[in-house]
Amino acid sequence: MGNWERLVWNQRDVLLAGLSVTVEVCAIAFVAAVVGGLVLCLIRLYVAPLRPLAILLIEFFRDTPIFVQLMWVAYVWPEIFGFPNTFFNAGWLALGLQSSGYLAETFRAGIEAVPRGQRDAAFSAGMSQPQTFTRIVMPQVLLASAPSIVNQFTVIVKSSTLISVITVPDLMSQSQKLVNVWYEPIEILTATAAIYIAFVFLISLTGKLLADRLRRRYGLAAS
Repeated sequence: MGNWERLVWNQRDVLLAGLSVTVEVCAIAFVAAVVGGLVLCLIRLYVAPLRPLAILLIEFFRDTPIFVQLMWVAYVWPEIFGFPNTFFNAGWLALGLQSSGYLAETFRAGIEAVPRGQRDAAFSAGMSQPQTFTRIVMPQVLLASAPSIVNQFTVIVKSSTLISVITVPDLMSQSQKLVNVWYEPIEILTATAAIYIAFVFLISLTGKLLADRLRRRYGLAAS
């Protein structure tokens, strides 16, 4: 018990500071992934001239290991594009780009699963194409894709442990620093693992509650 108090409880401020950075990086990366995935999906489905480019980007983001993308965004992009200008921005951008590839395919499958007859009925009722998409198509896509979207958020959280290699002071980075100071990894790394487990569990639980609420709102049975 003495080691736990000395190595974990007494270092809680350091671990919590790292956790706050992890939460921030993951939240920004998730928003970027959702927006980027939806944009890539819509381009692939509805913008024929840019469809090959969208497919190329989707496959590139999905097929490249996250570590390679992280190094590429952190060290190559600043030389070519002049951004990102900090390793923090490089971290969430790399995480968001990879997940956007997976979410683009998730959204595409959801959109294509909506029966064509529903769109035709909406058009016959006088709804425009944007109204049909936002009021008829997207609610169904989000409900059907909710488990995959939440799962992708948990993937971002687990992949975020790699941003420590570019000196972002996240939870994993702070944990490694404590191990290097005390040379007693069991308690520190066990506590770190427990924090990640709790974080992922909270995301999964929140996602399920939100999905159930949306199903009830739109008159569908929760499952």
